Amino acid sequence: MGNSALRSRQWALLALIFVPGISMASWVTRTPAIRDHLGASTAQMGLILFGLSIGSMLGILSSGALVARFGARAIAALGTVAIVAAMPVIGIGTLADVAGLVALGLFLFGAGMGSGEVALNVEGAAIEAAAEKTFLPLLHGFFSLGTVIGAAAGITATAADFDVVTHMLIIGAVTAALFAVSIGRLPAGTGKAERRQGRGAERDEGARAPGALVLLRDRRLLCIGYIVLAMALAEGTANDWLPLLMVDGHGFAPAMGSTVYLVFAAAMTLGRFCGGAVVDRFGRAPILAASAVSAALGLAVVAFVDVPWAAMAAVVLWGLGASLGFPVALSAAGGSATEPGGADAAARVSLSATIGYLAFLAGPPTLGLVGEDFGLRNALVIPLVAVLAAIAAAPALRGSAAERVVEPRSTRSAS
Repeated sequence: MGNSALRSRQWALLALIFVPGISMASWVTRTPAIRDHLGASTAQMGLILFGLSIGSMLGILSSGALVARFGARAIAALGTVAIVAAMPVIGIGTLADVAGLVALGLFLFGAGMGSGEVALNVEGAAIEAAAEKTFLPLLHGFFSLGTVIGAAAGITATAADFDVVTHMLIIGAVTAALFAVSIGRLPAGTGKAERRQGRGAERDEGARAPGALVLLRDRRLLCIGYIVLAMALAEGTANDWLPLLMVDGHGFAPAMGSTVYLVFAAAMTLGRFCGGAVVDRFGRAPILAASAVSAALGLAVVAFVDVPWAAMAAVVLWGLGASLGFPVALSAAGGSATEPGGADAAARVSLSATIGYLAFLAGPPTLGLVGEDFGLRNALVIPLVAVLAAIAAAPALRGSAAERVVEPRSTRSAS
């Protein structure tokens, strides 16, 4: 593939992953307004968020087989359309004061995000292999850039008391336009389990696209999957609860609570835009360990230090730590394959993402229910313990192909 074609493919993928980022932040920054409009308690908000969790799991549990059957582009298209449609459904549900309709919108969003993001990560891992350079942190950086822009717009809308339905309709229109101009630039066959011509084609296909049960025997891949889960829980906790956590747990005004989320999103974006070069320099294992330490420190301060300015500063550590854990672990999953960029790599990325997205099923309702009885700050012990365990799992990558991003060119030339 030529450089211009690869760049076009990269930019299209970056635009597509921007869509769930801006959509997610648009929802998150309006959660206090939506909660107040619906008159929902913390536990009830957790149940509304369960729609997001169920949709996410349905999306990701089906995504691996769907990508193998139809290719990453088709599933990315299906997921993005669901995300675009979810925004007005959430807005209309709020306007109509129907919690079930808001949950339905979140279900659509979760299903689209669950299936679409797995497909986008499979495509990103293939680009990483083709470019021989770390790409997944930048890909996730554009997701975070979407969250920054979405959060800034949400804060402005909150301060101006702008109605939720119009806000969501605008986001739906913007994301629909991005989808229309980008999806056609992705190749159709990425991640697809292709048949080879000639004898033994079916046997080769099976060898190139191992099933989940075969991959689950790889202990190193399971460690990678756990790291994805823990760091996704750390990130998802902020995405789902941070504004309410700051409002209810630290006494911030609603607009200031949304501003803290903007700080988190900005830290995530900075970490991901700078992370590729750092990973190429130091390797995946030490960066994953350092990321988990940073996220754990941030979570601990927000949970246990009763000083509002310290909590706001700790959100930066939380965001920087969470920024690289998810994409670098997925990159490690793809790099652990015998044929980087092939169907085996796609299956590994898909499985790791599926394991990680379990956090989106268990996280929001669990934190909501625990927070109802013990407070949202105390509920942060759950992601904190998960991230601390990820620190112990990171060294499992040392000395493996999953730790190395790109083999030095001089080594490849000599071999």
